[in-house]
Amino acid sequence: MRVLGIETSCDETGVALYETGRGLLGHCLHSQIDLHAVYGGVVPELASRDHIRRLPLLLRELLAKTGTTLADVDAVAYTAGPGLAGALLVGSAFAESLALALDLPVLPVHHLEGHLLSPLLSATPPAFPFVALLVSGGHTQLMRVTGVGDYHLLGETVDDAAGEAFDKTAKLLGLGYPGGPALATLAQAGRPGRFRLPRPMLHSKDFDFSFSGLKTAVLNAASAPDFTDADKADLAAEFQEAVVDVLVAKSLAALRHTGLRQLVVAGGVGANRRLRDQLDGAAARRKATVFYPELALCTDNGAMIAFAGALRFAAGAPGRTGDGAFAVRPRWSLQEIGTPV
Repeated sequence: MRVLGIETSCDETGVALYETGRGLLGHCLHSQIDLHAVYGGVVPELASRDHIRRLPLLLRELLAKTGTTLADVDAVAYTAGPGLAGALLVGSAFAESLALALDLPVLPVHHLEGHLLSPLLSATPPAFPFVALLVSGGHTQLMRVTGVGDYHLLGETVDDAAGEAFDKTAKLLGLGYPGGPALATLAQAGRPGRFRLPRPMLHSKDFDFSFSGLKTAVLNAASAPDFTDADKADLAAEFQEAVVDVLVAKSLAALRHTGLRQLVVAGGVGANRRLRDQLDGAAARRKATVFYPELALCTDNGAMIAFAGALRFAAGAPGRTGDGAFAVRPRWSLQEIGTPV
């Protein structure tokens, strides 16, 4: 089965083709970073309008790159949530209309399920079951994954997600947009430990996270009268170290709790080099293995949606014949994965 995947949950427009038995045929992605940079963050209305412009162009590019036509597509999968309502509606309308015109089955996909399963696209994929750490701009969760659609929540953030904390802290330090990568780059020049920041909920004896207080601690340190631009790198390094310490400790605790030896890391923060280094080292010491998606697939992309859709179809998901109707779920828990849109 050849599945066309469409992703428009926030500020990346992604399309991809995945074929069962052959793998990922190709994917195209457009980032809206330049569009939103002047505002210092994502503007939902601008994001939606840009998705409208980009989707037809990216689909033509994808078909040309893969040497296929729309007649070669067997099914359509699209992100139905969670995400920005307007952005999701663009992708949903595009996918449902395409399925209706081509008389194809169409399947709404959970955005986080796409991230969760994306490491299975790697050359050395994990096998079920495994523990998954989902770390993105809006989500930080630990899950026990037994199979496609079989997800058990171990813990999640009670306030800011890790990626959100990175972005907000970068803004406090006067860094550019997107803040997370800018802060990680600055941290490479800094010395962790010179400033001492808390490790929130590190010893909470559960698998939940909290990063809002860490952000406040950065604000207090940066507001000191003797704080200079030269201090920024050291504070950035300490902030990154604090987040990584918590993510690593909780992830290793989840492995011990479940008795599993495979950890999957997915989402944009999963591209952070310090996090990868620390997780790899900690996991190796307890004879566990960490799996990541390819760097190009850490951010939102159509490949993970096409792949998740293909796995869902292979597992017996019927989809539905495109009828032109569409709906999205801006708020949609991964625990409700069996609930239709």
